[in-house]
Amino acid sequence: MSIGLIALGAVIAGALLEGVALHFLLPMLKETGAVRQNYQGIDIPVSAGISFPLVTISVFAIYVPFSFFKTSYYPFLLGIMALCFLGFIDDMLGQRDALGFKGHFGALFKGSLTTGGLKALGGGVIAFFLALLQPTGWVDLLLNTMLMALFTNMLNLLDLRPGRAIKGYLFFLIIIVALAGARVDWLIIAPLLGAVIIYFVIDLKARAMMGDAGSNVLGLALGYISVISLNLPCRAGVLLFLILLHIYTEKYSLTRTIEKYSFLRAVDKLGRGESGG
Repeated sequence: MSIGLIALGAVIAGALLEGVALHFLLPMLKETGAVRQNYQGIDIPVSAGISFPLVTISVFAIYVPFSFFKTSYYPFLLGIMALCFLGFIDDMLGQRDALGFKGHFGALFKGSLTTGGLKALGGGVIAFFLALLQPTGWVDLLLNTMLMALFTNMLNLLDLRPGRAIKGYLFFLIIIVALAGARVDWLIIAPLLGAVIIYFVIDLKARAMMGDAGSNVLGLALGYISVISLNLPCRAGVLLFLILLHIYTEKYSLTRTIEKYSFLRAVDKLGRGESGG
């Protein structure tokens, strides 16, 4: 069987399992009080993104008996599960009075650990661990760690409006695949992609928020796929872009920037229903 058909099957399996997961998960989140006001002031379920690693692992579990599963996937699955957990903590317990790297690490230097700081520190450790497992030197180790850590935070920065983070995920995934060419491991992409496609509709209609629990998973996935698929010059170029973006967002509002330019505003609002803004 060709890898294309195997990957397509994983996309379909991920989509089907995500639909089932959301059917049970969203009512559970509402009933347990896991809700938050979105930017319109409407209470909707938060942390719906906990479905992403669960669905991804489930698809891989289905594929294990058919010998399509590689042992190299284990670190990736561990990483997305751990970062999802840290994101869930921030979603449930986090305070919004210290935003951005500067705010969270500023609080840490003053002797106070915020949930966002815990997520940033934990995310850095997870990124470093995954980078250590790659057969590379110290330059690659530093570059790969920063690439995964900054991709994770970038998706978190995008997750402020319905559909925005997923559009960012899909856009960068296309860029990475185009740059990587034949080096792309489609099977590691496919299960999460299937889950995202189904969840995208829920997100666009503002029926739920993936929360940091979901955006962390998408960001780490982009970073990890970049690490295992791209050559050094491409990784360095992507990292430079991420660094510049983070410097920009520490000074300026990303939402205001998007609203300022008609093309970005049109893409940002594409597909949203009336309730989605």
